[in-house]
Amino acid sequence: MRISKNTPGAPCWVEHGSTDPQAARAFYGELFGWRAAPDPGVEAGGYTPMLLGEDPVAAISPPADSGRPPAWTVMVATADADATVTAAAAAGGRALTGPDDVFELGRFAVLADPAGAVLSVWQARGFPGTALFDEPGALGWIELATRDVPGALTFYPALFGWSVSPGESYSQWGLDGRDFGGVLDMGEQFPADLPPYWMPYFAVADVDLSAERAVALGAEAVLPPTDVPDGPRLAVLRDPVGAVFGIYLAGTSG
Repeated sequence: MRISKNTPGAPCWVEHGSTDPQAARAFYGELFGWRAAPDPGVEAGGYTPMLLGEDPVAAISPPADSGRPPAWTVMVATADADATVTAAAAAGGRALTGPDDVFELGRFAVLADPAGAVLSVWQARGFPGTALFDEPGALGWIELATRDVPGALTFYPALFGWSVSPGESYSQWGLDGRDFGGVLDMGEQFPADLPPYWMPYFAVADVDLSAERAVALGAEAVLPPTDVPDGPRLAVLRDPVGAVFGIYLAGTSG
């Protein structure tokens, strides 16, 4: 799916923060065919958009917080970043950064929900975000892992207008009749000291081949290729610098 404009409430961008951006760029370039298009400006701080063909689909950069481990950050579109931050705070969340202007491109903030899961919001001006969604090599699903599923199912729909399709063990987020993500309960299978988190899934043409390729490039298979009942075939991987992400069969997410 080609995205010509961002829709408030929809996932619109993902950023990889790493202490070794060069290694991350090399890994994802080999895995997804991304091409680095670094911003030469000193003020950009090493921020590097990644292109699929000529289309921007993600970014890789040094971490904004030097103490934070390598991780992907999910970004959600908003019509008003300041109003979203205010609403998040009123609902028990908090702003970790911003809202701040990013040149003429847009305005963003980094938020933590009441349980501590982190995501960003983006008010687009000159840059709408990803140009592709649910296409091989592009973002197509976002997933929240949390120990407070009821709280998440209240917080995010109130903040972004998301619909919820409840399930016995997995509920899904939607907008305008299309599901684009889900929420997973962090049960006993998760380490007790692991904080809640958002994770992106990228679409691929073949989950098994992509997972095999990722491991050959130095990734770890956290969850080997698996068929989800009534869902897509997917895998969860930890890249060579330590960030966790998912892959799934393109066209089967919503």
